Amino acid sequence: MTAPIRRRTRAREIALQLLFQFDLRGDDYGDDLGKTPAQLCADECQGAADVLEFATRLVEGTLGHRTEIDVRLQAVTRNWDLKRMANVDRNVLRMAIYELLYCNDVPPKVAINEAIDLGKKYSTANSGGFVNGILDRVRLDLEKERAAGAAGKTASAPAAAASAPPPLDADSHELGA
Repeated sequence: MTAPIRRRTRAREIALQLLFQFDLRGDDYGDDLGKTPAQLCADECQGAADVLEFATRLVEGTLGHRTEIDVRLQAVTRNWDLKRMANVDRNVLRMAIYELLYCNDVPPKVAINEAIDLGKKYSTANSGGFVNGILDRVRLDLEKERAAGAAGKTASAPAAAASAPPPLDADSHELGA
């Protein structure tokens, strides 16, 4: 007997199936069916509100940030044209990169491991290593960017304090007094 599937894992599977359809059929896929991404997710969620919420968040977020995600994906897959990549792998990667960028409630290792499992389950046996290699590179790049951003904020804090107007004197009741 197999263990019951975890809720977020199920949400990722639903999201992947819909992202695959949007990628294959075009951006108007939902409109052609007269449904929003949330309604398409609801059709698959069987009434589980938390599954619906997370699946919808993944689909809408990935679609909404697809251009940015594809630029980042293309940067780490230098010799791969995204259109040549297997449709399942491309969408697993897009969704995982969305999670790495925008889902602060999902630890990076979880997003990567879930993506590896989806690749193995829905694509080829080689997809796991392919997905892992690309997502690990994206994760490292993001860590560097965030560290550089945090260092930049820390370095600019003294300069900002020096250029700020002096605090009001506690004994002063008027500006300029």
